[in-house]
Amino acid sequence: MSEHENGPLEHPPWPDMKLPERLLTGAIRELHSKIESQWDPLRQSACQTAAGRALWKHAVNDPLADILAGETYLRRLHEKMKNDQINNAREVSGVILAVRTLWFDSKIEAAVSSFEDGEAQVVLLGAGMDTRAYRLSFLKDSHIFEVDFDDVLQVKAALIDAAEKDKHSQVKAKSLTRLAADIREEDWLEKLKQSGYNSERSTVWVLEGILYYLPPSHAMEVLKIIADKCTYTKTVLLADFMNKPSTTLSNSTFQFYSDWPDRLLPSLGFSDVKLSQIGDPDANFGLMNDDPLNLFNKLRSLPRSLQIHPEDGTPCRRLYLVQASGSPIQVLS
Repeated sequence: MSEHENGPLEHPPWPDMKLPERLLTGAIRELHSKIESQWDPLRQSACQTAAGRALWKHAVNDPLADILAGETYLRRLHEKMKNDQINNAREVSGVILAVRTLWFDSKIEAAVSSFEDGEAQVVLLGAGMDTRAYRLSFLKDSHIFEVDFDDVLQVKAALIDAAEKDKHSQVKAKSLTRLAADIREEDWLEKLKQSGYNSERSTVWVLEGILYYLPPSHAMEVLKIIADKCTYTKTVLLADFMNKPSTTLSNSTFQFYSDWPDRLLPSLGFSDVKLSQIGDPDANFGLMNDDPLNLFNKLRSLPRSLQIHPEDGTPCRRLYLVQASGSPIQVLS
C-alpha cells in the first residue's frame, strides 16, 4: 500500500467523541434522519462501514467517512470502542472493518498495477458509502463504477456535495460513474454496459460486505456472471465471504455463506484463488493483537472444517477475504 494513502498504524487511546461541525448542519442531519427512518438494514450497513473507517482514521485514510457515517453510527461505534478499552478487550470494535478496508485497498492496487492493457476498470457492486474514487491516488488511470440502489447513491452524492468545499471531495480516479441498479435483478449487467462498462477491458470486481446479504441464488448468479468475464479479459474478483456459523450473527439478516470459497470459485471458472483470514500476514496491517487467546488467532489455529470451537462450544464464525482471478489465456490453457 502506498505510504501516502494510509497513516501510521499505532493504536491510540480512544478520545471523547468530537463531531465535525459539518455533521451538525441542518442539511446533513436531514439526510441522515432519512437514512435512519427509511433505510433497511442492508442499506444502513453502508453507514456502519463508514463509521468504522472514520473512527479508525489512524489506519484508514478516508476523510469523507465521517460525513457519510453520520452522528448516530459514529456515536454507536465509538461507545463500543470505549467500552472495549475500559474492559481491556483483546480487540477493539471496528478493527475488522479497518483490516477489511486495508485488505481491499491493497488488493485493488496490486490488481490495477498488474494490468498491462492500459486503463483499468474497477466495479464496486453494492458500493454503499465507498469513497475509493476520492481517496486512492493509484486509481488516477482507472474508470470506477459504483453500483447500488438509487436512494443510496442519491443520498451519498448529496452528502459528498455538502462537503464540496473540502479538497477531499474531488475525484482522483480517471472517471467515476454511479449506476442505480439492484444486483439481485437480471438486468444489472446490461445497465452497467449501457453506462460505459467495457467487457473487453481488464476489470477488478469488488464485493465488499455485500455477498452475505444476498439470497444464495442471487449471490451465486453474481459470482457466475463475473467468472464468465474470465473468458473475455483479465478479471480479478475481490470479495469477503462468511462461513455458515457467521450467518447467525444478525437474526437472519445474513443469507449467503460459503465454508470453502476457495473451492467454490474455481468451480465457477476462476483459475487462481487465494484465501486469507483476519490476522493472516496480508490481513493484519499491524492492527491485530498477537495474543494467542485473541479470537481471530484462535480461529486461524483450528481446522476450517470445524464449526464449533472444541474448548468452549461456541460457533466458529469466520470471515474470509478472497482474491480470485482468471484470463482468456488461463481459460484456454
